[in-house]
Amino acid sequence: MPTILVADDDANIRELVCLFLRKDGFTTVEAEDGKEALAIYHSMPVDLVVLDIMMPTMDGWTLCKELRKVNAELPLLMLTARGETWEKVKGFELGTDDYLTKPFDPLELTVRVRALLKRYRIGYSQIIQLGQIMLDRQTYKIKNGTESISLPLKEFELLYKLAETPGQVYTREQLIDQIWGMDYAGDNRTIDVHIKRLRERFTATTEFQIETVRGLGYRLEVNE
Repeated sequence: MPTILVADDDANIRELVCLFLRKDGFTTVEAEDGKEALAIYHSMPVDLVVLDIMMPTMDGWTLCKELRKVNAELPLLMLTARGETWEKVKGFELGTDDYLTKPFDPLELTVRVRALLKRYRIGYSQIIQLGQIMLDRQTYKIKNGTESISLPLKEFELLYKLAETPGQVYTREQLIDQIWGMDYAGDNRTIDVHIKRLRERFTATTEFQIETVRGLGYRLEVNE
């Protein structure tokens, strides 16, 4: 079963989180601060990290940044009492995949953990299926049933990145860094232009939609 690392300086929160995760079949390991969590990550296989922001020695911001240096694909879920928009933006910019504010419903936590692990597995595949629409990153081709669709490279990469992790919010800065590269010197509003073009190209599809998350960025939602 997947191993979940829970980093929080509150022993009661760690106990509650681990209790519900173990009930859901996960293996858990605990850390009381970011420094201990980082050491654990380097000492054993970890499939996902649940981390608090306000921790002694090494806070969640720093832990998130350090984990992203060594593993860009590790699923990260921030669990914190701080829920202001700017803090969420900072979390996403540092690389967290999801955000849950205390007090939280433990059942929602386990659902989010399962969803993140599912997205993580999708990330290893070069093919993403969105209903009838298939994205093939090996050939950079899109198929909608029997119809073949060609996109400019950056539009394809942008759509693929959003489709890789449905429901995850990406800031403009994240998308620029991951698709155009950190050395890109242009206006990050180019993301808005590309999003508009993608929406226009897929305006008739009922398989998915690209949503604007006000004050944060964009996410792709798949229709069930």
